[in-house]
Amino acid sequence: MIGKAGKAAAIAAIAALALTACGRTEPGTTGGTTGAAGFAQDAAIGVALPKKTSENWVLAEKLFNDGLTSAGFKPTVQFANNGVAEQQNQISAMIAKGAKVIIVGALDGSQLGTQLQQAKDSGATIIAYDRLLLNTENVDYYVAYDNFKVGELQGQALLDGMKAKKPAGPYNIELLAGSPDDANAKVFFDGAMKVLKPKIDDGTLKVLSGQTTFEKAVTQDWKAENAQRRMDTLLTGSYGTASLDGVLSPNDTLARAVLTSVKAAGKPLPVVTGQDSEVQSVKSIMAGEQYSTINKDTRKLVEHAIVMVKDLQAGKTPEINDDKSYNNTVKTVPAFLLPPVIVTKENVKTAYVDDPVLGPLTK
Repeated sequence: MIGKAGKAAAIAAIAALALTACGRTEPGTTGGTTGAAGFAQDAAIGVALPKKTSENWVLAEKLFNDGLTSAGFKPTVQFANNGVAEQQNQISAMIAKGAKVIIVGALDGSQLGTQLQQAKDSGATIIAYDRLLLNTENVDYYVAYDNFKVGELQGQALLDGMKAKKPAGPYNIELLAGSPDDANAKVFFDGAMKVLKPKIDDGTLKVLSGQTTFEKAVTQDWKAENAQRRMDTLLTGSYGTASLDGVLSPNDTLARAVLTSVKAAGKPLPVVTGQDSEVQSVKSIMAGEQYSTINKDTRKLVEHAIVMVKDLQAGKTPEINDDKSYNNTVKTVPAFLLPPVIVTKENVKTAYVDDPVLGPLTK
């Protein structure tokens, strides 16, 4: 399910704070840094989520509320739409309510150290959800999709899509990355660059803007308007007469922003990647505009996070399947990683067959 042992992909840059993607292990192993002694079945459980920047986060809120409640727990699920300070205060309030487990989808995983220390001092178990918590010993588990693999799939999809449209290169491309305060953004980018950089080095791919580093490619807050503004500038500055063959986009929201920019410039649509299987992007893929997305079923991710909570409540050590890959600069966090799936027009009708929203849409 996850990449094989020996895969080496050093995620450097303290700016992204070291999510490494090396030494992956096969699923099925168990372990962890804490196996709580168990707690009441109706215990308080906190879920701290970031801003509502994409459909998957909105869905996660409902799934956590419904799933934890049906399991007998008393959940508090909150978004930090007003920034990091709000999330810090929310976690402190969860601690005050006596939360036995706090699940954190961090707005900025490097700025919660004080609150996580307070949570551990209170006896709570900390589960990082989707985004790794950085620079702290006070995180017990990490549950996520294999984010380095997501980047690899996006990079390969970009190559495959361009080759299908134009069998022989070279190809002109541009690179987008996510928000620099999201620990996953650099992991996605580095996974993609593992695939793309050799092709840039040998001349198969040309980045006419010259903006090939993560720092140049970032999109603050994952906002569509920021991506569209940057694409407008790139098209004006580097693609007056040149063609743009492809754009590495890390998620669907930014992919649609790229396509909007290209349409406004009156240029042919390039191959554009994405992630999250947002409804409008799935429709765009079916219409032959956006080339690809990544299916990371939020239902499965939330479900496994709740399984971890149930294990902890019963005094069991939650299952992990990766104990080497996710170093937060202070400790390597035991992780359970789910496998991402690439979706293009070729498999869009089968990829979502079990999805209650996208399944009917793609029939």
